[in-house]
Amino acid sequence: MATIGEASRRSGINIETIRYYEREGVVPRPGRSASGRRVYTDDEVAVLAFVKRCRDMGFPLADVRVLLALRNATDDQCDEVRVISQRHIADVRNRIAALRRLETALGALVSECRQGRTACPALQELFAG
Repeated sequence: MATIGEASRRSGINIETIRYYEREGVVPRPGRSASGRRVYTDDEVAVLAFVKRCRDMGFPLADVRVLLALRNATDDQCDEVRVISQRHIADVRNRIAALRRLETALGALVSECRQGRTACPALQELFAG
């Protein structure tokens, strides 16, 4: 059994985030000690670590919930995980494309900057656009 602090350390998730995940139903609420403190089993800490890995990969909480449910499913786990992962890959690719457009736009703003001017064209463009 682990305290919330130990579960946080072992899973890599901040204590407040663990509480948030519990409130939101992402992970089940753990048992309580006689004094009312949260106590986590090794399996519950493993679930927290799983959630951390999913979140580090950018999966939204809705997908994390589904992936957690699939770990106990017996049929078609791989097909469902594949569909969720492919959708997530498409989202990541869209974000990468948006970041590249942002990089181009910022580069254009920076290229307009000239030292020694009193009026900054980049600021003018930001205010105008």
